[in-house]
Amino acid sequence: MQVDSPDKIRNVALTGHSDTGKTTLASALLYTGGVANRLNKPDDGGAPTDFDPEEVARGISIGLGACAAFWNGFKVNVLDCPGYGIFFAETQAALRAADAAVLCVNAASGVEVITERVWAAAEAFGLPVLFTLTKMDRERASLRTALEGLQNRFGREAMPVQIPIGGEHDFRGVVDLITGKAWTFDPDGDGQARAADVPGDLAERVAEARTELVEMVAETDDALLEEFFEEGTLPEEDFARGLRSAVLARRIFPVTLVSAAHGIGTGTLLQSMVDLLPSPLERPAFPARNVGGEPVEVTPSPDEPLSALIFKTLSDPFAGKISLLRVVSGALTSDSPVWNARTEEAERIGQLMEMQGKQGTGIPQLATGDIGGVAKLKAHTGDTLCDKDRPVHLAWIDIAEPAISFAVEPRSKGDEEKIGEALTRLQEEDLTLKAGRDPETGEFLLSGTGQLHVEIAVAKLKNRFHVDVLLHPPKVPYRETIRRPADGHGRHKKQTGGRGQFADCKIKLEPLHRGDDFEFVDEIFGGSIPQSFRPAVEKGIREARVKGYLAGFPVVDFRVKLVDGQYHDVDSSEMAFKVAGSLAFKDAMAKAAPVLLEPMMKVEVTVDESFMGDVMSDLSSRRGRPQGMDSKNGQSIVNATVPMAEMLTYAPALNSMTQGKGSFHMEFSHYEEVPANVAQKIIEDSRKKEEAG
Repeated sequence: MQVDSPDKIRNVALTGHSDTGKTTLASALLYTGGVANRLNKPDDGGAPTDFDPEEVARGISIGLGACAAFWNGFKVNVLDCPGYGIFFAETQAALRAADAAVLCVNAASGVEVITERVWAAAEAFGLPVLFTLTKMDRERASLRTALEGLQNRFGREAMPVQIPIGGEHDFRGVVDLITGKAWTFDPDGDGQARAADVPGDLAERVAEARTELVEMVAETDDALLEEFFEEGTLPEEDFARGLRSAVLARRIFPVTLVSAAHGIGTGTLLQSMVDLLPSPLERPAFPARNVGGEPVEVTPSPDEPLSALIFKTLSDPFAGKISLLRVVSGALTSDSPVWNARTEEAERIGQLMEMQGKQGTGIPQLATGDIGGVAKLKAHTGDTLCDKDRPVHLAWIDIAEPAISFAVEPRSKGDEEKIGEALTRLQEEDLTLKAGRDPETGEFLLSGTGQLHVEIAVAKLKNRFHVDVLLHPPKVPYRETIRRPADGHGRHKKQTGGRGQFADCKIKLEPLHRGDDFEFVDEIFGGSIPQSFRPAVEKGIREARVKGYLAGFPVVDFRVKLVDGQYHDVDSSEMAFKVAGSLAFKDAMAKAAPVLLEPMMKVEVTVDESFMGDVMSDLSSRRGRPQGMDSKNGQSIVNATVPMAEMLTYAPALNSMTQGKGSFHMEFSHYEEVPANVAQKIIEDSRKKEEAG
């Protein structure tokens, strides 16, 4: 269905914690909207937005999937996001492309870790949020309990716009507090609502909830508040208009109810998206930079020059590369020329597609605000396609650095070249996956946000690109540094008949603040070392520091001052001073109290309270330091700082401790000095490997 009017478009990111039923809900919305002829559930392996074989095999979403439902003349573009923290960059990309966040919360579990992360990201992007309590048919599902959790965490502005008819296994419909109408659904039906009378036992509860909602709407606008005080309520039209304005201004966050697996509430949810969430024309101007790097704003309007953001790349060995993009301004037509602001090169748009997962249907145009796909572009994720006469860089997201790395090698020597090509394709679709050769070790490293992330990438290499690799335990990127100043003297003298080699230099080492890396200062006054030879001293020190002093790890956070030296008119050379520099560095390091540094990770663990003792004990055994604890909806959240070396095997350990119910998020924090007993073992292991190799 072609939609040419931007005010008939809604772009929503379907977000939330894992196991809140987002992908099932996306499938149910397509079924209710008439796009699909049946409810394709993830458990059946047929969910349109979980099309990757790894998603099907593991039963989890890995990347964001795009689809479109149609409802009463409106097109609702749905971006189905993963719920695991290691794939959160996919959620960030979806939020950047969307105009609103539909934040799914399990009605039985309540607020969870990713709920809060999505909330913070939506707030940073200035997006309205519509809460959807999912799995309302489950045991212990409760609007009252879940709403209490939402309001405790996000404020009283989280307001229900629906009241459930029936509870748990008897959940069969909702009462709409905006219109006052009741709607029921056929269990395991297509999600189409049927008008019904408000049940008598709900009349008082509905009246109270509606009054609270009206009061909240009145509080968001002075004119409405005055009208409310005069009349004691708000007229239907003013109430509906005021509610929508408050939602768009992030002053009210509506709460809706669904049981997607049984087709209950999906029709009313689609109507809520249409009625309460913004069209592309109603969103604020899109942040951008001009070619000079200065901040500018792009107005979402059909009358503005073209600008479109590529927010996701799909890579398929057969279909090739498909770029998902959102048109921010202007319109995009098939077979039209565009300008890539990053590469400063022209590209031609091929066939535009309306996407339902990985399946695309050809369409002639994407209007302002619409989302679609195009095949075989050279552009990368995060690139802006625009009018050459008005080049802009639309704002993108900050990509988190990988948290863990593994060394990979092909099982077959013939696959060495194929590994690089396959990983390049995977990195195009997964921005948090990094691959490349480590200059320190020469190993080919595959890095990701967690062990599961890397394992999934390896599975994709095998199943999609037929490249089988071996994973080696990751090497922790230790560093070395110094604790006190020291002087160093390096003298290189060699006479072998004919022209010899001579260089002499004196240096001072000084500690720097953590994170300052390395600084070289030339403090020679006069000609004790000619200017032409001094860069060679620095080069020798740089090469020596990369090789380390204690255990072969790079030396960081220190300053070198070159203070004196000697040279010979005939025998001195750049090579001689390079050797002398490295000798001076080693001499100074021996006196500078060298120590090992290890990367420390900021870890957030979410578990049932019953497992808290085991989790805290385990973190302590891993040299972890608790930074704080919280308790929400029966779940305990532990924040701790833990050495990376102790977290490499944490995922399976946590699963074992919590019967698979625990989850954790980890990101790099800072470097700290390794305790002496641990450092000694690392140094001994390093020397044994050096002697053996």
